[in-house]
Amino acid sequence: MKAIIFNGSLERRAESTSGCISDYFSERLKRLGIQTDIFTLADSGIPLFDVTLTKTPLAVERMTQMFTDADLHIWLAPLYHGSIPGVMKNCLDWLEVTANRYEPYLTDKTVGLVCWADGLQAMQGINAMDAIAKSLRAWPLPFSVPIVRSSLFDTENTKEISILYSGKFDQLISIATTKKIEKTIINQS
Repeated sequence: MKAIIFNGSLERRAESTSGCISDYFSERLKRLGIQTDIFTLADSGIPLFDVTLTKTPLAVERMTQMFTDADLHIWLAPLYHGSIPGVMKNCLDWLEVTANRYEPYLTDKTVGLVCWADGLQAMQGINAMDAIAKSLRAWPLPFSVPIVRSSLFDTENTKEISILYSGKFDQLISIATTKKIEKTIINQS
């Protein structure tokens, strides 16, 4: 099984919120023997979506390959002004280049959703990602993790995920990997 962690933030610092969450998921998935890649939007070079281009940009080709090769997706996003960052949506819009494939977009991919906000509105970002994932023919998990950022880290050590959220992240991973295994068994029958 292959997994991709889609870091939809523009933070570049390793100790950033998105970096810490990405690393947590990557470490846990690798412990389960799952091949895991982190796609960091800030380092991707994805241009603005443009359907008039005659050639797909190389960065988009790489991104599309990573996204379609992965069986399991974990999407991470901060909440900006009521939704996910526009650059994250722009990146997902580029999956339009797969429209003519036998299985276009993210057909039958399992997607776990995580969003954080300084207040209590992170569920708005989850809802936005849920709608996008469904539009891309993926299967968003029924369990997602909206985060109140002030409770994300252990108060003793600002780089450690709190027990509250590490438990929720682990539950998301457990549900995601179980769902993917069940789908694989059903498809092989």
